[in-house]
Amino acid sequence: MKLFLDTADATVLQWHWATGLLDGVKINHREAFNAGREFSNVYKEFKLMGIPIFTMDPHVYTTLALVTKGHELNENFGDWGVVEVPCTRGGLMACKELRRDHIKVNVTQVNTAAQAILAAKANASYVSINVGALDENSIAGLEVVRSVTETYARNGVRETEVISEGIRDVYKVTRSFYNGADIVVVTPEVFNGMFNHVLTHFTRDIDGDRLMDTHPIDY
Repeated sequence: MKLFLDTADATVLQWHWATGLLDGVKINHREAFNAGREFSNVYKEFKLMGIPIFTMDPHVYTTLALVTKGHELNENFGDWGVVEVPCTRGGLMACKELRRDHIKVNVTQVNTAAQAILAAKANASYVSINVGALDENSIAGLEVVRSVTETYARNGVRETEVISEGIRDVYKVTRSFYNGADIVVVTPEVFNGMFNHVLTHFTRDIDGDRLMDTHPIDY
C-alpha cells in the first residue's frame, strides 16, 4: 500500500515528503511544462533530493524512439526513475524490450482489463489507471481498478503493480486501495485532505464537548 505524490514542484514535494508517509512521486509533466521547466532538470532535482522512485516521460512515441530514450533516461537516473510508455502496440513492444534490460517501466493510459493483461504480458513494472479521466468519460474508474486487480490476482500476476491516479477526493483514495490498487497517486490537496476529520480537529472532553480547534496548517 503505497502513496505517490502528483507534483513537479520540489518545494511542495519537500514539505509533504517530510511527513514520512509518501513512497514516491508521479511527476506532473504538464505542471512542469506550464512552468517552463525542462523535464530532465526536474528529474535531476528529485534525484538529488533522494526521492526513491519517480516517473519519467520520454515524450516520444515510436517503439524504437521509446527504447532509445528509455535507455538514455535509465543511464542518467538508474533505479530512481521509471520510464513511462503508452498502452499502445508500439508502447508495449518498447516495454518488453526495456524490461529485458531490467529497466522499470510504467504502462500508462490503461483503461480496460484487456489492456492490463497485455501490459502484464509485456512484463510491465506498473500499469496506470486514470480513474478521474475514466469517470469523466462515463466509465466507472474504480471498477476498472477492481477488474484489473482481480484479474491479476486470479492469474498469479505479481510482478506488475497497479497504480490508481487522477484521484480527485479522499474517498477515492480509500476505494482505490479497497479495490486492490498497489499504489495511489494523490495531489497535494488530496493528501492534505486525508488528515482531516471534524472529530480529529476538535478535541473533546469526557462529556463530548469541544475544547479547541486543532486543525493543522496546510501548505
